[in-house]
Amino acid sequence: MPVRNKTSAALPGLTGPARVERRTKVLLPRLRRGDVAVIDHLDLDRATAQALVDAEVAAVLNASRFLSGRYPALGPVVLAEAGIMMVDGLEGLQHIPDGAPVRIHDEMVYVSGKPVALGRQVDAATLQDEMVQARTGLITQLETFTHNSAEFLRREEELLLHGQGLPVTGSRLAGRPVIVVVEGHEHRAELAAIKAFVRERRPVLIGVDRGADALREAGHTPDLVVLGNGGDELPQAATLRAARDVVVRVDRGDRRPLEHLERLGIRALRVESSATAEDLALLLADAGDASVIVGVGMHATLDDFLDRQRAGLASTYLTRLKVGQRLVDATAVPTLYSGRLRPRHLFLALLVGVVALVAALGTTPVGQDWLAEAWTWLETLRVDASGWFA
Repeated sequence: MPVRNKTSAALPGLTGPARVERRTKVLLPRLRRGDVAVIDHLDLDRATAQALVDAEVAAVLNASRFLSGRYPALGPVVLAEAGIMMVDGLEGLQHIPDGAPVRIHDEMVYVSGKPVALGRQVDAATLQDEMVQARTGLITQLETFTHNSAEFLRREEELLLHGQGLPVTGSRLAGRPVIVVVEGHEHRAELAAIKAFVRERRPVLIGVDRGADALREAGHTPDLVVLGNGGDELPQAATLRAARDVVVRVDRGDRRPLEHLERLGIRALRVESSATAEDLALLLADAGDASVIVGVGMHATLDDFLDRQRAGLASTYLTRLKVGQRLVDATAVPTLYSGRLRPRHLFLALLVGVVALVAALGTTPVGQDWLAEAWTWLETLRVDASGWFA
């Protein structure tokens, strides 16, 4: 008789395969449903957190703090609302092999049944208290921002005020609406909401980094792609080849060839600037005399600015001042733009008017006489027509 092994009791905690990569942007394409993402990301931003939620990870282990207290980062709240387990301040990250099954229980990480790393579990209640404390750190951030704004304006005066250094693109922008798409929080929903605007107004479409892929996923072809010269943010090769122009932002004095694009057979236009790729796209649209600029996935509040790009806050602030009244957030477009007047709209209005006229005539003696005479005339016409075809 064969001996049947007893089924061992399920161990407590959450289990899943570990996907280890300190650079979160590099890790995101590798994630699958049920994975345990192991990262080293201080002050997790909302866009990255949303990408983790979309990947349907089971847990996120962070060697750094999700919320350091310098400012209220928005990413941890997104993970908490999605019900994803979070452990930060992880000690022993190097002992978690990539791809190994791990178990998380009581803030301890186990590999092959052995405890290898210890951290701090973060939940919604913890985040609520820390977010209140983090808002006090905004004072320091704003003081730094004032200094950075003055430095940025000194470095980029010619570009920001006069548009010097911006390339001449093959896409005609003058007098046309322009849509600038950035991969951000709910950018897909914003693109879907302005679908009628894109179809009817045929704007120039500018994709920033992977925002160009978002345009392709929505069924559009980007006219212009602006890259921040970061390998982690590079769109798909097919997207770059489909665009009429590709503009790459490089640091001032950087004369190195763009080998990663040359290998794809793409001749890109260079812009030397310390501005972000997102702000460079706005400056290109403004210098091209666009009639209106619609921003998709962009930052709308101070918390958004701090959450996404602290180093580029001065660039973002001054660029918004430069672009001024041309810039409209995509969330406002459905309210401001109801679409073109179509023939069916005129027919419906005419039909409603006729019905209202008949109803009005039917309530007056004179109108009732007219309707009776009209009915008699139609009945006579019907009888005569029947005789003609008999």
